[in-house]
Amino acid sequence: MSKAAMKLYYCETLNPRKACAAARFLKADVEFIRIDLASGEQRTAEFLALNPNGKVPVLQDDAGTLWEANAIMCRLSDRVGSDFWPHDHRQIDVLRWLSWDASHFTRHAAALWFEYLIKPLFGGEPDVAVIEDAKTSFRLHARVLDDHLATNSVAVGKTLTVADFALAAALPYATSAEIPLSEFTHIQAWYERLEQLDAWRNPFPA
Repeated sequence: MSKAAMKLYYCETLNPRKACAAARFLKADVEFIRIDLASGEQRTAEFLALNPNGKVPVLQDDAGTLWEANAIMCRLSDRVGSDFWPHDHRQIDVLRWLSWDASHFTRHAAALWFEYLIKPLFGGEPDVAVIEDAKTSFRLHARVLDDHLATNSVAVGKTLTVADFALAAALPYATSAEIPLSEFTHIQAWYERLEQLDAWRNPFPA
């Protein structure tokens, strides 16, 4: 596989969204391959050979096959020689925010996204108890990020990193998923700056 022949398997859900946005933001030379989750393409033997978890995104390049969106963003950054995944003193701080996000921030925002937007697609009803717990937990942890962004324009350092795209993963759906983003003015201002990026607003191939 040549250096330019990267393949990014995706669908229009949260984790693939940030990988696709990163690919576009970095102007990485990738071939986008859509996996139709509704028809079960992620459960075929061919796809499970790429990712035994049966999930997207997946990146294939001459270094091999890589799954997990945060790792894919880092690989794409390295491939184009960007510091979107920094290799200096900022890297540990980026890792901290990636870990915190997965455990505390997007975890709860994604729960709201699932309850309000995904369950109804399969005939399910949103679980009120799950929603209330997710909103309470989101507010608790969003305060930490909001306080951080009161004195920082981005998550780490002075320029965008993979941490910003990870933290923002569920926020495009804030209104439809009733994520209480509007209660946190510094997060909202930071996110509005991300929304100015075409790669973030329109991450998926037409």
